Amino acid sequence: MANGSRQAAWEFFGTELKRHREDRGLTQVELGARVFVSGAYIGQFEQAIRKPQLDIAQRIDEALQTDGIFERAWRKLIDDKRYADYFAAVVELERTATKIAEFAPTLVPGLLQTAAYTRAVTLASNPFATDAHIEEKVAARVERAQILDDATRPVYWVILHEHVLRIPVGGPAVMAEQLEHVLALVRQRKVLVQVLPTSVGAYPLMGRMVRLFEFEDAPPTAYTEAVYSGNLLDNPALVRRVHGAYDLLRAAALPPEASLALIESVAEDHRRCASMT
Repeated sequence: MANGSRQAAWEFFGTELKRHREDRGLTQVELGARVFVSGAYIGQFEQAIRKPQLDIAQRIDEALQTDGIFERAWRKLIDDKRYADYFAAVVELERTATKIAEFAPTLVPGLLQTAAYTRAVTLASNPFATDAHIEEKVAARVERAQILDDATRPVYWVILHEHVLRIPVGGPAVMAEQLEHVLALVRQRKVLVQVLPTSVGAYPLMGRMVRLFEFEDAPPTAYTEAVYSGNLLDNPALVRRVHGAYDLLRAAALPPEASLALIESVAEDHRRCASMT
């Protein structure tokens, strides 16, 4: 579904939500109380500024007695079989965010990955998958990264742990290409990258990936990920805590210029290894 058509569909979702809410004689605040979100959130759903999570859509159906209408609409709009169920909502947030800040402790973030790097990561997790399945995952990730080419692309800030640079995912040649791609994006000013060096030792959010989203007309959101599961955090207090931890990571990381120099050095190491094989 094209972005324009998808947005129009979400606007229809919001219109239907407002109609059913008013038919039940409920204010936004009253409906919000029944589904455990604020009235402001209900207003943002109705205006298609923010997309509800699946459990909220299900609770809306219960509160409005709509026989699963909003759950089915949610699944139709947000479910993309190319992505894991827990990640499909995150793809939608990427498309509407004005700023994304990410910490990657173990691998290059999807928006920065080359096709070869993605292919190696996907194959490592799916050793018995067909070529068609692998290439579908690669194409989906490449498509996601197109938001960095848009005129309205988000401000994108990434902190990479030094381990991410040194693990030869796909072999040294693939890894050298991957780091050169990151360098190119930095030089094109599409992303700001800092590296958290191993010499730092212990650090905030140790071992945990996190992604922070900011929007023009909606509250910020945080996303964290575990094994085959993900968690979107909307609670303002929790989001503030994650922001605070991210600020501490920024303080511990190398400055942008020093980070760039380290990435260049490690890329050269990978190129040298590739030439020896």
